[in-house]
Amino acid sequence: MTESVSYISPLNSSRGAGDRPSLRAVARVMFPTAADVDAALLYVDGPKLPEVEGGDGGAVTVQSDEVHPDDFLSERSLRVRPGARVSLGSYFNAFPASYWKWWTSLEEVFLRVRTTGAGTVIVFRSNARGQAQRVESQRVEGDSQLEFSLTLEPFNDGGWYWFDLVGGEDSLVLEEAAWLVSAAIAPVGTVTLGMTTFNRPDYAVANARSIAASTDLREVLHEMLIVDQGTQLVQDEPDYDQAMTEMRGRLRVIRQGNMGGSGGYSRGMYETLQGNADGARSDYFMTLDDDIKVDAESILRACAFADHCRVPTIVGSHMFDLYNRTLLNAFAEVVDPYSFKWGPIKGLGQIDFAERGLRSRRDLHRRWDADYNGWWMCLIPVTVLEEIGLSLPVFIKWDDSEYSLRAREAGFPTVSLPGSAVWHVSWADKDDAVDWQAYFHARNRLIAALLHSPFFKGGRMLRELLMTETKHTIAMQYYAGRLVLDGISDALEGPEGLHDQIVTAAAQARGKKSDFQEARVTKDLASLPPVRTEKPRRRREAKPPATPALIPWTLATVARQVLVQPRELSREHPETVVAHMDNKWYWMPRFDSALVTSADGAGASIYQRDPSQVRQLTAESLRIHAELFRRWESLAKRYQQALPSITSPEEWAKTFERNAVDGQ
Repeated sequence: MTESVSYISPLNSSRGAGDRPSLRAVARVMFPTAADVDAALLYVDGPKLPEVEGGDGGAVTVQSDEVHPDDFLSERSLRVRPGARVSLGSYFNAFPASYWKWWTSLEEVFLRVRTTGAGTVIVFRSNARGQAQRVESQRVEGDSQLEFSLTLEPFNDGGWYWFDLVGGEDSLVLEEAAWLVSAAIAPVGTVTLGMTTFNRPDYAVANARSIAASTDLREVLHEMLIVDQGTQLVQDEPDYDQAMTEMRGRLRVIRQGNMGGSGGYSRGMYETLQGNADGARSDYFMTLDDDIKVDAESILRACAFADHCRVPTIVGSHMFDLYNRTLLNAFAEVVDPYSFKWGPIKGLGQIDFAERGLRSRRDLHRRWDADYNGWWMCLIPVTVLEEIGLSLPVFIKWDDSEYSLRAREAGFPTVSLPGSAVWHVSWADKDDAVDWQAYFHARNRLIAALLHSPFFKGGRMLRELLMTETKHTIAMQYYAGRLVLDGISDALEGPEGLHDQIVTAAAQARGKKSDFQEARVTKDLASLPPVRTEKPRRRREAKPPATPALIPWTLATVARQVLVQPRELSREHPETVVAHMDNKWYWMPRFDSALVTSADGAGASIYQRDPSQVRQLTAESLRIHAELFRRWESLAKRYQQALPSITSPEEWAKTFERNAVDGQ
């Protein structure tokens, strides 16, 4: 008799040993639906030929075959054609053994595989260097259920487990498979899902219905909160009533003024701490963006991992591109403590599994420790909320990274868990560094550094900010330059006004857009003046100056832009057309004006050199940065002392009340 795999119900071992503990699934093997076959290489690895250590210590190569879309029989079932070999050493179906070894107290994991037909099941493991080793192989016939007991002992630094399927003379069908652990080790925690939305009611309702469709998730879901901060309301979406019915009383929509991601997620955190009407509350709170596609399996994996962590741990999920399904945004992200820049660990950003699968990417077999995880999908234990409070009141940018830095200082790590992920609307067609969000990039990065930088005067922080402002200025990005200085100026005012600014800062930043020509994008290209120049420029490659020449080059460039007036013709006509990808600080100073295309490819704007703007922004930048250098220690102390108060549920409750909608 075979057993179906459940996340919650303990499973008795199929081997019949009476003293064996019951088992709990922590990751179920899954496959794409018909609508998602373009993501197939995240579920089965491609036909790469990885080297595998043979029994005699030599290296052999293992061929795997491509899977036809028709072979995905269900979200749990796969057909392997006669004589074919399919590897599940893939992003979603391999088991990240090193993460479970390092962050939990588990000593072994079990693989249960249920098949129909004849063939072979082969289990592999890898080490931190990405070298694969065959662990065990078993032949199967008819209706079979195999169970493998796999040690986690050698996985401190890295490594995965996975299995391959080889078809016999007839097709072999994988009915289902799962990675399991002892059910006695940790209780099953419950989760509150918190989705913040702004004018994306269709996404929000679709995600709620997707979550409602998972019977497994229903057993751990305490409640789903949708914090609606927009004017296109979730409750007006055609499928809203259906979603409410399907969620069986566990969907709650809260309306409030637009306070960005930090305000929306803080409301979810606050409501989670308050509990529901009968006082019950969940063990975890999970942030979810609205413009995503999430699989319930990823939520369950994050919860299961958090259940087993030795200390309360923030468990982050990865982000794939919704429009390029196999493209991973980042495998692990960190904050450089000296420059206080965020981003992927070098070499771990923009990973396309359609180019090479997991088995062929040796760098992904090492365990990578993240400093933070984006709040597109991130699980936070309620224990952490109680200890360190809610988000900084900063609208957007740096709220997620600052929270994990704060948590780490309190003893709570962050883990970006492979195999748990969402698909998010692409950022490829955006450039928020030069639009209204430039204000939040500058202000919030500075605030985070004041709170957490371990270095004198913030290390390279001041120099980095000065460089950012100067680059905007010499590139004729005067709107962005203005916003950077506004952000620094507001940070200099201290933490006391952050809660008031959370509903005003974005509108003020957007409101200044009309004052700057380069910020006004038009889609009517015919309305723009034609390109003309007095003297054609010599073509050359767009590249930054060498490091030794950077400071002299910058000084000379600023001096020219202040002292030399633009050519007369450039005042009426752009001198050239610059593609958005070439709109760089080291390229734009060559021109007095330019027609620059927008990031989304749908419009363009006129950039025009203005010596008065350069003079004003440069002088103000030098003054503000000098003040910041002088006041760094006292300002940092103010922010650090105010942090417990401004992130407390009590302070946030006042902000929610001031910005309530419909009495909520």
